[in-house]
Amino acid sequence: MSAADEILDIVDENDRVVGRSPRGEAYAQGLRHRCVFVQARDAAGRLFVHRRTPTKLVFPSLYDMFVGGVVGAGEAYDDAALREAEEELGVSGLPRPEFRFKFLYTDGSGHSWWSAVYEVRCEMPVCPQVEEVAWHDFLPEAEVEARLDSWEWVPDGLAAYERLRAYRAES
Repeated sequence: MSAADEILDIVDENDRVVGRSPRGEAYAQGLRHRCVFVQARDAAGRLFVHRRTPTKLVFPSLYDMFVGGVVGAGEAYDDAALREAEEELGVSGLPRPEFRFKFLYTDGSGHSWWSAVYEVRCEMPVCPQVEEVAWHDFLPEAEVEARLDSWEWVPDGLAAYERLRAYRAES
């Protein structure tokens, strides 16, 4: 099954399931769905940063400071966060990512998706999926901050990063 054929729950503005659709159709029609964003840090506290492959359905070739993806039909956010983190990092046995908050991301052109933000510590060597990740590294947060204006970041990941930064400042 291709990524475009994966079945997603379609949700309303309150994150209640109102239907199901193949991922490709959900994207093409701008149907609201669910996503997870997992910020992974290594043992030294550096952030996992990667550049997406040019074959990704959305935001190809852009940089991201999260691993994650869509929540499958009937799947819980927490389960999707662990599944996506292990898949994209190419590891197994990660601790369960810690939920931080959820927000409704809107891209400014009428598309939106519910976005659950998590954090996880990955203290094992990573081997990211070549289908998903064109380049990766663990970078100090100061370096990520310095590159916010010079690299082209996925817009929803950047929104999640800014909200996570604000969340930490409030905590």
